Amino acid sequence: MDADGHARGYWYGKDPGQKELAVGVLNALRDYRVSEQAMRKRTRSSMLMGEKDLLALRYLFEAEADGRVMKPKDLGDRLGITSASMTTLIDRLVESGHIRREPHPTDRRALIVRPTPASDQEVRHTLGAMHRRMLDVASALSPTEAEVVTGFLRHMSEALDTIDEEPGEATHS
Repeated sequence: MDADGHARGYWYGKDPGQKELAVGVLNALRDYRVSEQAMRKRTRSSMLMGEKDLLALRYLFEAEADGRVMKPKDLGDRLGITSASMTTLIDRLVESGHIRREPHPTDRRALIVRPTPASDQEVRHTLGAMHRRMLDVASALSPTEAEVVTGFLRHMSEALDTIDEEPGEATHS
C-alpha cells in the first residue's frame, strides 16, 4: 500500500518505470471518481432527489440551453428507463416543482417536459461554487496540458466503452 491507501500493482503488475507512473495516473483517476460520487451523493441528499432525477434535470437543462424540447419518451430513452418508470419520475419531479409538462410547440398531440426556473436556481445554488472551483482548476491548465488531459479522458472513455468478449468466446484464427 502507498501513502494514499492504494494497493501498488494489484491490477497492473509490479513493473517499474513507466507502468508505475501509469498506475499513479489510474489511482488519481480512481480518487477523482470517488470524490465525484461523494459529491453526487451530497447533492442528491441536499436536493432530496434520486440519481435519475438529477440526471433527468441535467438532460432537460442541456436541451433547453441548446433550444431543443424533450418529450417524455426522449428523456426516458436518454435515461434508459421504461415508459412506466419515466411516468413515475416525471410525476415525482412535477410534484416537487422541478419540472413541468407543457404542450409541444409544433405537435398539439404531444407533451414536452421542461425544468422550472426554480429548479434551475436550486441547481445553480447547490452546485455553482463547486462548478466554479472545477472551472478554475481546468482554466489553470496550459493549452497543451488541456489537450493532453482532454485526449487522455477521451481515450479512457473509449477504453471503458469497449465491451470485452467473454472468456472462451474469443475467435481463434
